[in-house]
Amino acid sequence: MIIKSYEDGIRLDQFLTTKTDFSRSYLQKLIKEKRVKINNKMAKASQKVKFGDVINIELPPVQTIETKPEDIPLNIVYEDDDLIIVNKPKNMVVHPAPGNYTGTLVNALLFSQRNLSTINGVIRPGIVHRLDKDTSGLLIIAKNDKTHKELAEQLKNHQVDKIYLTLVNGIIKNDTDIIQTPIGRNPKDRKKMAVVENGKEAITKYNVIERLNKYTFLEVNIKTGRTHQIRVHMAYIGHSIVGDTLYGNKNNEFGITGQLLHAYSLVFIHPSTGEYMKFVAPLPDYFIDILKRLGSKNFSRFSK
Repeated sequence: MIIKSYEDGIRLDQFLTTKTDFSRSYLQKLIKEKRVKINNKMAKASQKVKFGDVINIELPPVQTIETKPEDIPLNIVYEDDDLIIVNKPKNMVVHPAPGNYTGTLVNALLFSQRNLSTINGVIRPGIVHRLDKDTSGLLIIAKNDKTHKELAEQLKNHQVDKIYLTLVNGIIKNDTDIIQTPIGRNPKDRKKMAVVENGKEAITKYNVIERLNKYTFLEVNIKTGRTHQIRVHMAYIGHSIVGDTLYGNKNNEFGITGQLLHAYSLVFIHPSTGEYMKFVAPLPDYFIDILKRLGSKNFSRFSK
C-alpha cells in the first residue's frame, strides 16, 4: 500500500489498523517479527508514515484448525431429529477459532451428535447463530442442512424472538425504549464493534424489570443479530453491561469476569412441523446471587 498525502504523519501501527481487518496488537506482533517493511526497510510500530511511502506486509502461513470431538457435558434443553436447543454456559466458546481450538460447544457436539448441518463447514457444523463466550443461554443447533437453511431464513426475516436478561450500570430512566443505530467494526480497534454511520442496521428494545441501587435489571429483545449488539448498544446509551470490560468499566464491585448477559428465551417456528416452539433457560446461579445481593424482588421470576 502507498501512503497518500492526507495520511502523512500517522503512526504505522495505527495506520495499518484502519487499513486492514487485523487488530492493533496483532499488527504490532507482525512488526516485531519483522514482517512489515516501509520502502523495503524494517519498520517500527511507532514510526510515522510519510507521503509516498510503500508498505509491505508479509503474513505468516495460515494455520489449519482441526476440530476434534471432546467429551464435554452439555445442557440439552430439547432435541428431535432436526434440531437441538442447548443452554450454553458462560466461559464456553461456540466454535473453534484462533486462541480457542478446544473446549468449544462444537467440540462437545461432535462427540455427542452423529448428525449436524454442513452449511458452515467443518469448523461450525450445526451452528445457526452464536453467543459470545461469556454470554450464557439458549442456542439453536441444526442437525441437517434443510433445517439450517429454514432457521437461517427465520433469523434473517426477524421471525425468531430472542429475549435476553442483563444487569447494566446506572439507573435507566425510561421504562422501555428502542435503540436503533447501525453497528459496524470499530475503526480504531478491530477487536471491537461500535455504532458507526456506515454500519449494518441494529435494533434493540429493552424493558426495565427493576432498578437496583445504581444498577438496572433489564429484559432485552433484539430484532437483529449483530456481533456484540446488546453490549454495544447499552454502552452507547451510557449503561454498559456489568462485567463487560471490553465496552464498559474495567472494574466491578462483584468481582466477576465477563458480562452479565443471559439468552433467556427463544421462540421460533419448527422448520419441519410448523409448530410454535418456545424455550426458557433460567438465570445462572451467579447472576441470581448478584441480584439477591442488590435486593432484587423479581429474580425468582427468572430462576425456574
